[in-house]
Amino acid sequence: MISLENISIGFPEKILFDNLNWRIPRGSRIGLVGNNGTGKTTLFRTIVGLAHPDKGNITLPRNQRIGYLPQDLIELKSNIDLVSYLKDKSGITKLEHSLKSFEEHLTSLSPESSKYQTTFKKYEKISNLFEHRGGYTFSVQAHKVLKGLGFREKDFTRQCTEFSGGWKMRIILASILLSSPDIVLLDEPTNHLDTESLEWLEGWLINFTGTIIVISHDRYFMDKLMTKIAELAHQRLTIYQGNFSYYLKEKIKRQELLQKEAKNQQEKITKTQTFIDRFRYKNTKAVQVQSRIKMLEKMQIVKIDKAPKKAAIYFPKCPRSGDKVVSVENLAKVYEEIPVFSGLNFTLHRGEKIALVGVNGAGKSTLSRLISKRESPTAGKVHLGHKVNLAFFSQESSQNLNYNHTVWEEISDESSSMTTGERRNLLGAFLFSGDAIYKPISVLSGGEKSRLALAKILMQESNFLILDEPTNHLDTITKELFQRALLKYSGTILIVSHDRFFLDNLITRVIEIRDGRIYDYPGNYSYFIEKRAQLLTETNDGDLYNKKTEQPKQRIKTLNKLKKQKEAEERNRIYRQNKDILDKLKSVEERIKVLEKNKVGVESQLCDPLVLKNSNKVRNLMIDLKKYNQELKTLIKTRKELNLKINSPLPLEGEG
Repeated sequence: MISLENISIGFPEKILFDNLNWRIPRGSRIGLVGNNGTGKTTLFRTIVGLAHPDKGNITLPRNQRIGYLPQDLIELKSNIDLVSYLKDKSGITKLEHSLKSFEEHLTSLSPESSKYQTTFKKYEKISNLFEHRGGYTFSVQAHKVLKGLGFREKDFTRQCTEFSGGWKMRIILASILLSSPDIVLLDEPTNHLDTESLEWLEGWLINFTGTIIVISHDRYFMDKLMTKIAELAHQRLTIYQGNFSYYLKEKIKRQELLQKEAKNQQEKITKTQTFIDRFRYKNTKAVQVQSRIKMLEKMQIVKIDKAPKKAAIYFPKCPRSGDKVVSVENLAKVYEEIPVFSGLNFTLHRGEKIALVGVNGAGKSTLSRLISKRESPTAGKVHLGHKVNLAFFSQESSQNLNYNHTVWEEISDESSSMTTGERRNLLGAFLFSGDAIYKPISVLSGGEKSRLALAKILMQESNFLILDEPTNHLDTITKELFQRALLKYSGTILIVSHDRFFLDNLITRVIEIRDGRIYDYPGNYSYFIEKRAQLLTETNDGDLYNKKTEQPKQRIKTLNKLKKQKEAEERNRIYRQNKDILDKLKSVEERIKVLEKNKVGVESQLCDPLVLKNSNKVRNLMIDLKKYNQELKTLIKTRKELNLKINSPLPLEGEG
């Protein structure tokens, strides 16, 4: 059992948990949910020892292995191939070395000696552990897990550093599954998986007998696997005995009961306070008054969730296009003489909402870029129809933001019919509110930049949207608002996404890219899954994606190695050179916030007539104010210099 007792964690500007208690029985399957910023990831990091509580204790079961998948990318060890890395991370390499060492030692000892017997017992213990961890079958299991997560045979000998960010997250996930864990903590595991890999992972987790705790915005995933939901809100944890759908219904019921309880409590407080005010100065009622005052002091106020602000996401008025929005004729794309696909023919019509699906590397993003004219085809043509105004979003869209701008400046500069109020509401819906809209874009996280880029797309007067993984960095509420906006959108939508619930309630047609060809399914996502399952059955081998007739093995290698590798290397280079600056900038920003808060406090006191009568106190306050102003002046100058550094062109490694 995992036990959290009276855990408290806070920051100067916010308290995450206050005396949080949680007991997690062995074999639990729990989905951890809560609004952005409530501390879900921090709680995971605290359980695994990467963060420490301000107070309280965490007790973990002895001799149990914990596998933790973080949400953010961890850089992998260089100069090591994929399978060797997994072997190291699972502990098998270390056990192999121990066995070899014991074997060499035993050969130098006499079998009759007591030292031999002692050494042999240790050897036996390591040997049993090696067998228990699957050491003898590791290679077979590693290949099985890697294939399930979408890797190909030729990937197994590639260096870990050759893979892009999304594939590196899959490698980390594979290392967790192969480490024989007793407890698995997964923070947004579905973000980097395509449908096939996600279904394989679900199958693995269904058969897993240990403890599973997952943070995820994927409703299908949570419904299929979780038997409990733990919600973080108001610095405390509430447990719901059921899957995610049950949690949503039960939460409404509990909220209604709490509202009634809060109303009754408030009536009681008002009645009690009226009695106190009426009889406060009557000696005959003094005992009763004091009794009621103590009762109010001890009363625990019922807390209820505030009704969320009415937020909405919508598109500007959509100009009407011709009936044929896109016509694709004999389209082909080749990278470095390796074909991605060829001979593609299809037409998209006005008002259609189409999902573009396929395994990672099938060419979904490539096709999106070709249709959006971001790339040119090797052969064939893409015809955009009459009066088509196209807007394109991809994970690279955030790179087109002006890093010298603040969030508000970026939105204000965008040409749109939206008013200032509408622009602010849009930012609020995408989780930029209050002072956050004045943050420099250069200090935003990758997810924040992606959300801002997506918000800008919504401001354009388009009638054809191409969206490549738009929901990766959206929380549940924002995702629902975005889905509603897309449902009301009267134009045409082509969307690449692995979010099954999001797609199922939105799209009316599925186009699958498989083996360099197009397969068209006229229906929603559930219809596509059903038809694909029939095809899997008809092939008898249960695998549409690894048939002998397939071409993609070499194509996948090229897409990953030539294109994604270059992109990943460039991102890593920029990340390494910017990391120190970003860390310093974050520290400076946090200190500025503290100083500004302290300054406001001092200025408030200096406006107090009672304080002004005390000359010593005024003098001390003025000294503090001067000190805060001087430090603020220095830090603001430092912040400006750091922002200039991070926005300056970075030299290539090895250059002066």
